[in-house]
Amino acid sequence: MAGLFDKQADLYLDARPTYPSEWFSKLAGLTDHHGLAWDAATGNGQAALAVADHYERVIATDVSESQLKLATPHPKIDYRHTPSSMTADELVELIGGENSVDLITVAQAVHWFDLPKFYAVATRLLRKPGGIIAVWGYNDVLVTPEFDAVQYRFHAETLPYWKYPNIQHIFDSYEALPFPFESVEMGSEGKPLKLEMPKATSFEGIIRMFKSWSAIVTAREKGIDLLPESLVRELEAAWGGSDLIRSVVYKAFMIAGKVRA
Repeated sequence: MAGLFDKQADLYLDARPTYPSEWFSKLAGLTDHHGLAWDAATGNGQAALAVADHYERVIATDVSESQLKLATPHPKIDYRHTPSSMTADELVELIGGENSVDLITVAQAVHWFDLPKFYAVATRLLRKPGGIIAVWGYNDVLVTPEFDAVQYRFHAETLPYWKYPNIQHIFDSYEALPFPFESVEMGSEGKPLKLEMPKATSFEGIIRMFKSWSAIVTAREKGIDLLPESLVRELEAAWGGSDLIRSVVYKAFMIAGKVRA
């Protein structure tokens, strides 16, 4: 996944919804200790900032240096670049060593990972007992029936340009995502917890979110514009005009667990 989000890092920072604070409170309530957390694929640090409200120290990592340059500084957060060439042993040492991490979070990213490698690293890092791993994502944004009909048609056109095979997990709401950890009653393998993220946003915000999709960048590199001006105008009309602020709902899903005894 390295490089996929470098070219639209500023769009990514601006466009994404905010994760509700109660998610992090509930996860923190599940861990026995609150010393160290790891936010993997932190991007611009959105989730890491919320995790830092509950843990003494957060290691926030990403393969994208461009994303990390836009991350918000915080005294509890240590942002670190983790190139895909890093070995599992190097990653474990970088984060804090075996049996050291109280909470691992992955926001809107685990579907890009080499899952067996990541889960093996997570298992080594998590404190036993008492450590928790939580992964979550979102796919649909519900606006109005008129707007949704146009955006779903647009989304269907993007499908050939999502580069990684595991992207299907995000489209399937993590229902088929392997997750080899014991349930802590916040979603489980095959049964993710269904969540919602309400957000007041502008038409420009929605368009910036669409433009931040890696599929849009991939198509553009092939000379294909998946979001031409004609489609933007159609979306704008369905939105109700460019000046209108709407309340939308992002459909989200989470799975959390602990290392099996």
